[in-house]
Amino acid sequence: MSVLLKTSILAAALATTTLASPCFAAAPLKVVATFSILGDLVAKVGGDHVKVRTIVGPNGDAHVYEPTPADARDTAAAGLVVVNGLGLEGWFNRLIDASGYSGPVATASEGVTPIALNEEKAAGMPVEDEAAQEQGAHHGAADPHAWQSVANAEIYVKNIAAALCQADRDDCAAYQANAAAYTAELQEIDSSIRTGFAAIPAERRKVITTHDAFGYFAREYGVTFLAPLGVSTESEASAGDVAKLIGQIRHEGVTAVFFENISDPRLIQQIAAETGIRPGGELFSDALSPPDGPAATYADMMRHNANLLQSAMLGS
Repeated sequence: MSVLLKTSILAAALATTTLASPCFAAAPLKVVATFSILGDLVAKVGGDHVKVRTIVGPNGDAHVYEPTPADARDTAAAGLVVVNGLGLEGWFNRLIDASGYSGPVATASEGVTPIALNEEKAAGMPVEDEAAQEQGAHHGAADPHAWQSVANAEIYVKNIAAALCQADRDDCAAYQANAAAYTAELQEIDSSIRTGFAAIPAERRKVITTHDAFGYFAREYGVTFLAPLGVSTESEASAGDVAKLIGQIRHEGVTAVFFENISDPRLIQQIAAETGIRPGGELFSDALSPPDGPAATYADMMRHNANLLQSAMLGS
């Protein structure tokens, strides 16, 4: 075999090996999600084809977050940004302006039937007109916590899959398959939650939480939530509000109070002390737990919250 032929064969072999090398595989799509719950949903749908950067991490409060220069840099480098919408991320436009990002922005809550802030819903007591107006101006007049309904999370997953397919058409089949599998899991969780609460008398399905983050959960699963704060953790409960709530707790025979992972526990501790109700544990409302906690994923969060609520209502 001639030297020239040997050289040609070696070059061809090297070219074949190089083309098959992982370093030539398509890089994952960089996706920025605004908070931890949304980041988990994007990761479930995207799988190995995405690299997710979450702005507000575990136990973080998206209501009051202030974006950092690092957030702006990562947003500028993203191929897709996913937001909740419904007025949750009041800081988002500032982040976009600071980053110079001009790519696609997907709103995960698009298609959800929103709960208006002026509805006398999960809080179980009317909100003062002035407070409702202030919260409406800040949050776009809708309760942003739509993910607290698993059925709404299925809408989120559908929207995320569509946005990923638009941003990365080559991997669309994988995104659609991941979304279908995850939706089936969410449907099982939803069915289990409904079955659990259906077995509890309606008069026992009443609980106290710090801020009014569970309106969609209440509407979906027939639970009444009373909260001294409004929809945003930025608001503060007055002494009169707390006194009214304590009176309502005693009048209605509420037996369960809960802390939230993103809220100061002192207010709930005060209510528990004045009513004699023992706190039932920590619910996860606006953020996941760290990876070693009980709510490291959205699915874990919904199971944890439902199990904790049902156990307290049943007195177990």
